[in-house]
Amino acid sequence: MEENIQPLDPIAFSLGPITVHWYGIIIGLGLALALIIAMREGEKRGLQKDLFPDLMLWAIPIAIISARLYYVIFEWDYYVQNPGDIIKIWNGGIAIHGALIGSVVTAYIFAKKRNLSFWKIADIAAPSIILGQAIGRWGNFMNQEAHGGEVTRAFLEGLHLPDFIINQMYINGAYYHPTFLYESVWNFLGFILLILLRRVNLRRGEMFLTYVIWYSVGRFFVEGMRTDSLMLTESLRMAQTISIALIIGAIAILIYRRTKGHARERYLDQSVS
Repeated sequence: MEENIQPLDPIAFSLGPITVHWYGIIIGLGLALALIIAMREGEKRGLQKDLFPDLMLWAIPIAIISARLYYVIFEWDYYVQNPGDIIKIWNGGIAIHGALIGSVVTAYIFAKKRNLSFWKIADIAAPSIILGQAIGRWGNFMNQEAHGGEVTRAFLEGLHLPDFIINQMYINGAYYHPTFLYESVWNFLGFILLILLRRVNLRRGEMFLTYVIWYSVGRFFVEGMRTDSLMLTESLRMAQTISIALIIGAIAILIYRRTKGHARERYLDQSVS
């Protein structure tokens, strides 16, 4: 018998013809908090206060476009039949790996134009990036997307989740794994780890590479539980494939930079008291 559970409204409010979705508000909140943290840490590390706002003016729109293009490419069979839906990012359908590709490329070019170290900027931004991802996953929660396979209510209650999460995981007559939550918690733990690693004074580049490894490990396992994965082949999930490649690549870069002497500077070098 189907339970009478009403999902949370994905629309926050409307202003005439303009509809504001919780998805966009949550993503915006994550970006704003990430920017504030990066700006404060950047100043401590000797960077100009306006550097990260200037970077985000370029990185955010490029990341959104690249995230959407990434998703659309792998769902082309649908979007070629529904081209009007391509711009409807408020309904979900942006891929974080696409956003990361766009933002990293933007940050690299930006650093070169400013004659700054890309690795220094990336290290400072790493905790902010993973925190923004942790917050952003709650946008998926509001849209009832990015969930896993079917489970029972008893299973969810066994996780000691509050009722508002359990009820939101009731979709079309069934309960599902809150994989958005699993990844969000993993990312919050990654944020704490990176904040603690600041005290360790890692070599330049290693904060960012640690972020890449940590996020990719969590994403690999969470992706295996999801039901909406972008597929590379009929049996191969795109996000898992990229996660493995990123883990291997990050470890290889870390070793290469150490053995070739490209990582002599440390995170706390040139700090400002």
